[in-house]
Amino acid sequence: MAETETKIIKMNDINYAVYKLGQWKNSYEINQIGLSDEIPVTKNTVEHVKHSMDEIRNSTFEIDDLKVNGFVAIAIQLNPKVQEMDLKEACELEKKEFNLILEELDNLELLDDDESIELENWDYLIYKLQKDCHVIKSTPANGFALKHYVEEMQKIEDSFN
Repeated sequence: MAETETKIIKMNDINYAVYKLGQWKNSYEINQIGLSDEIPVTKNTVEHVKHSMDEIRNSTFEIDDLKVNGFVAIAIQLNPKVQEMDLKEACELEKKEFNLILEELDNLELLDDDESIELENWDYLIYKLQKDCHVIKSTPANGFALKHYVEEMQKIEDSFN
């Protein structure tokens, strides 16, 4: 019987985003990064998250004759608390939350770039990053990430029922 080769990834590999499950220090209503329980554990993952946040914030939508960024637009669609807010108040809260999450990202304890881990492990959620046209697509790369992804999608689906 042939042995299966264990796939090892380095923490500085820009093709992977690595997270642990945890809680952010602050509470968030609008910033979807802060609503997630996925906490980046590598420098490259933090940079990927910051880039994603910039992309979302740079997307603009007009709602009730007011231009809002992508975080506000998504929150209005998904969060009943935000739906009840005054739109200008929601925009101000988004700015505050953006600065808070940036501060948290800048102060995370990260794994050393020189470290390596097995791809298949149950300590870290690992996603494969691939460029798809103008966006970076994130696909679960290990069993733990796939299990978590399916559970999160089910929560979203259940929230609409």
